[in-house]
Amino acid sequence: MNTHFDNPPTLGQLTRASARIGFLSFGGPAGQIALMHRELVEERGWLGEQDYLQALNLCHLLPGPEAQQLATWIGWKLHGWKGGIIAGGLFVLPGAAVMLALSMLYGLAANLEWFAALFLGIKAAVLAIIAQALVRVAGRALKTGTQKILAALAFTALFLFDVPFPAVVVAALLLGAIIGKLRPSMLALAHREPASTSIFQPWAASIGAVLVWGVIWAAPMVVIAITLGPDHRLWKIGAFFSQLAVVTFGGAYAVLSYMAQEAVAGYGWLAPGEMADGLGLAETTPGPLIMVTQFVGYLAALRAPEPFSPLVAGLLGAGLTTWVTFAPCFLWIFALAPWMEHLQRLRSLQGGLAAVTAAVVGVIANLAVWFALHVLFRRVASVQAGPLHLQVPDPATLDWRAAVIAGFAAWLIFRLGRGIAFSLALCALAGLALGRVG
Repeated sequence: MNTHFDNPPTLGQLTRASARIGFLSFGGPAGQIALMHRELVEERGWLGEQDYLQALNLCHLLPGPEAQQLATWIGWKLHGWKGGIIAGGLFVLPGAAVMLALSMLYGLAANLEWFAALFLGIKAAVLAIIAQALVRVAGRALKTGTQKILAALAFTALFLFDVPFPAVVVAALLLGAIIGKLRPSMLALAHREPASTSIFQPWAASIGAVLVWGVIWAAPMVVIAITLGPDHRLWKIGAFFSQLAVVTFGGAYAVLSYMAQEAVAGYGWLAPGEMADGLGLAETTPGPLIMVTQFVGYLAALRAPEPFSPLVAGLLGAGLTTWVTFAPCFLWIFALAPWMEHLQRLRSLQGGLAAVTAAVVGVIANLAVWFALHVLFRRVASVQAGPLHLQVPDPATLDWRAAVIAGFAAWLIFRLGRGIAFSLALCALAGLALGRVG
């Protein structure tokens, strides 16, 4: 399993380095991946450049946050499953602790006037942040006409026809697998040698990882089913985020609109603007952006606490959400990392991933429009016209303050090139300044 290294770390050294990365992992997946490369490849020399890039390619194939999975793989590569748990866990825990504290503060202060004004600015800034993510992902993912068509089809399916997000992911995977096999150039796939059938195939290790981590993943759900039943809010939270963990291809932005629509319209756990609030909080914390799921789980359980107190229910909801979001990440890595070389040579799998990556551009565009409608307008109606499902804003309810701050955020990010944390802070202050204006 482990490759020979000239300077292998001890488990203690790996733990300290992983903790440092966990506390410094701001800036989204691109910044987190760059941080790990600098800390572990360039400065410490624990991994070779080729090993690191191959692992990154594998993590792009898997559902879930690729940076956290890369940290888990690095730990696995250096110290087996113990190293994987330590590196992957420490990548998540600092951000999870900060996000939990912010969620608790939000739950306590959400009805205060100054707090609402603060988050008016944060919500508006989130619109510019999502627009920046859309531009970056589109520039990286849409290299051919076929990929642009896939992105447009994904946006149309989600925004105009209300097709479920998992269905869009599955369709893109299947279509991409076919194209990748027959016409790889349509997805800009690089030439690779076909997968070897003689390569070592570690079935026992993979099956063992699936069984062990499948039990770990399901354990809290079994307890909830026995003690509270499948009608309890905690069961619904766990089931929803377990499903989300399986289809989270393309990063957090790809599933945010689906999560927001289900949490708001499907389950009624949150108000539309609260999802933007949660995303704004997640942007300010270390760790994966998908940690916004913890915010949703906390508020959802807080608002239907029986038989617990609201605070205890909120803590249980946050813990459960974090568990079922990240336990699958360990399952994917421990089960599939031994197959890395084989997986990277499967043309159909590469095609499926390329198609999903292209479709994610349309998914993020849908997210941007959905958030813009619900942040800029106080009232948005859902209108069905035959197969079309339209979100129609009431022009009279336009919040000019949110529009002004969103424009300010766009100027900061696109024109001045300011970072996310700086832009969020300035927009929060602008929200406080304009919050008292009608």
